[in-house]
Amino acid sequence: MAHRALVIALLPAIALRVLAVLGYPPSILFYGDSFAFLREELTPGTTRPSGYSLLLALLRPAHSLTLVTVLQHLLMLALAVAVYALLRRRGLPGWGAALLVTPLLYDEFLVLLEHMIMADAVFVVLVTVAILLVVWRVTPTTAAVGGLLLGLAGITRTVGLPLLILTAAYLLIRRYGWRPLVALVVAGAIPLGAYATWAKVEKGKFALTEADGNFLWSRTMSFADCSVIKPPERLAVLCPNMPVEQRPYPPYWLWESFSPLLKVPGTANRNQLAGEFARAAILAQPVDYAAAVATDLTQLLRWERTAVDEKTPYKFPSAERPLSESVRGIAESYEAGPAATRVVEPFAGWLRAYQRFGYVPFPLLMLALVGALATALVRRRWDALLPGVTALALVCSPPFLAAFDVRYVIPAIPLVCLALGLALGARSPSSQERAGTPSPELSRTAT
Repeated sequence: MAHRALVIALLPAIALRVLAVLGYPPSILFYGDSFAFLREELTPGTTRPSGYSLLLALLRPAHSLTLVTVLQHLLMLALAVAVYALLRRRGLPGWGAALLVTPLLYDEFLVLLEHMIMADAVFVVLVTVAILLVVWRVTPTTAAVGGLLLGLAGITRTVGLPLLILTAAYLLIRRYGWRPLVALVVAGAIPLGAYATWAKVEKGKFALTEADGNFLWSRTMSFADCSVIKPPERLAVLCPNMPVEQRPYPPYWLWESFSPLLKVPGTANRNQLAGEFARAAILAQPVDYAAAVATDLTQLLRWERTAVDEKTPYKFPSAERPLSESVRGIAESYEAGPAATRVVEPFAGWLRAYQRFGYVPFPLLMLALVGALATALVRRRWDALLPGVTALALVCSPPFLAAFDVRYVIPAIPLVCLALGLALGARSPSSQERAGTPSPELSRTAT
């Protein structure tokens, strides 16, 4: 059988996802993002776009959180098959292509995100399929579908927004012609423009969120010194009131009661002032800003993602999590019944045991990414650069814009696998060859 290696790899991966469904019904809920996504009233999100909420709304009539998580599990399995298919198309043997997609199939964090009511799994699929289509074969049709998926990724998580520009730059630099480029940009602009227009109608502002300034401001809280920044009076209220060495991690400044951000009235006004303060802080303290970003990026060198005794929401729980009264109604309305995460043994215990070792350590992931980019340059596998640079952007941008989070690195995993496979595989046809004009190399070979 030609694809025996893939089938062998798929079976245990399916079993892992069955363990998640059996061990943690109906789903794992992430406080408090999951409940914001599950709300019955559909409105443009303030701190995050509502693209995932739209998907949940489509599935609401089934009243099944299990349906949502099973769909997310199936999407990730299908993504692994799609990456495998492209790598086989580029000349990799079955065992090699299957080996390269094993991180998609077996990384415990991907399984966890698939089982969460969170936008991350859908975001991973949207971005990777879009990039896969563009490198599979560049035509106006594939570019349009890829652009549409990247636009949908942008309204799912805002970190997807630069990826549309990055992909357009790739088509421009590779000189694939104006038709695929226009198709990509126009198709990508459709969901983004529609969503921003919806936000304009509902909230009076043409934007995807009203929190970009807040997140950038929270980033500066790890170093901001108002005696150096000297902000104007209207921004001074956002100055931190504790020494740098005592300040908590940036995300805490967005929600906790000690945050001066909460003293600023009005959502739009708060976001605008926070953005102005953040830009002033970065301009006044560029070295400190760079040092804060560099410190966050050193987390990529940490071999173990989470310590055994570390308190983190990024673990399969060992005990049931009762819902607080403030959110119980939201989840139970969607589920049409009890919605709290249950822990069913022994399935949950098997999965918790697996999560202690079933992952790609970040240092190895970064080594694979650097190796893929270097190999692509040496072997002139230019199409490998698109998923490689996309992965790099997803990994590196959060520390610049907000803060490092383990969850923000995970979307890079399938892109790194794709980039590495393309770098090692056969050269893709050039745009001239696809149009029927032999490349200079082929002409020389023929003579």
